[in-house]
Amino acid sequence: MNRPFAHLTPDAVLDACQAFGIETDGRLFALNSYENRVYQVGSTSHGTLVLKFYRPNRWSDAQIREEHDFALELAAAELPVAAPLRIEGDTLLFHHEYRLGVFPKRAGRIAEFDAPGALALIGRTLGRIHARGALQPFASRPRLTVARLGHASRDAVLAAGLLETDLESRYADVADELLAAIETEFEITGPLSMIRIHGDCHVGNILWDEHGPVFVDLDDCMTGPRVQDLWMFLSGTPDERRAQWAELASGYLAFTSFDSVELRLVEPLRALRMLHHAAWLAGRWDDPAFPRAFPWFGTRRYWEDHIGDLAAQCDAVTAGPLDL
Repeated sequence: MNRPFAHLTPDAVLDACQAFGIETDGRLFALNSYENRVYQVGSTSHGTLVLKFYRPNRWSDAQIREEHDFALELAAAELPVAAPLRIEGDTLLFHHEYRLGVFPKRAGRIAEFDAPGALALIGRTLGRIHARGALQPFASRPRLTVARLGHASRDAVLAAGLLETDLESRYADVADELLAAIETEFEITGPLSMIRIHGDCHVGNILWDEHGPVFVDLDDCMTGPRVQDLWMFLSGTPDERRAQWAELASGYLAFTSFDSVELRLVEPLRALRMLHHAAWLAGRWDDPAFPRAFPWFGTRRYWEDHIGDLAAQCDAVTAGPLDL
């Protein structure tokens, strides 16, 4: 059984604080996170903090430092992101077998994307983030490719041995058909402008304060097309998505440019996320936290539904882009 955080007890978290000169007041709360371990800690010396302990063997030290540097660059440009503190001259800290970052707590509530004007504010913020992201490249962070998020995900699911024999062959066939459709759309779209992006703009990574959206986690920042940070805000009927895009773009285009050809990739990118999410769960299934959090994963019903969802998404990809 893989227990990467087996020794990360509350006492160990408080011990890490003490090791870096953080005077705690006894308040310690585990926050909702599965890939890493994240704790809110009360401090008399630094205010309320969030400590993020990175999962071993996922990112290199250089990749984590690039995440931190990107967050600090955005914060210096007065963008609403959670940026790490420098402690003893560094943002990446080492304590026993763990690597961690220390962040000031950013207050906010759950974002309500359907509130009037919310998408325009998100578009404005992402436009400013992308304007900064285009200024220089990442050196170590991963790149968005069909091979990494698609083919590698398919292979990881099949290698995990979680599907019954009949479902395994059905999954392989549907995944192959979907990947072929995705690759066709990327080929039609042609070479893309690739910049530093957030990479994972889902609801859990965005808070809302009195000024608007606050991006609290850049753990999946990468080199990729701008649309990767935009497509997750588009859902529902075609008319609903057109209205959502109109509002989102009204804010976004005030601060940076956008090549409308990237809209062709909305459904292919949605498909890659579906493939990657299943592979992520399969790859973490020997971590005891995952069966507890996702008890439905790995059942026959789950795989039947997932294969059906992939087949439906293949239809959405081959249907061509929605006219936004």
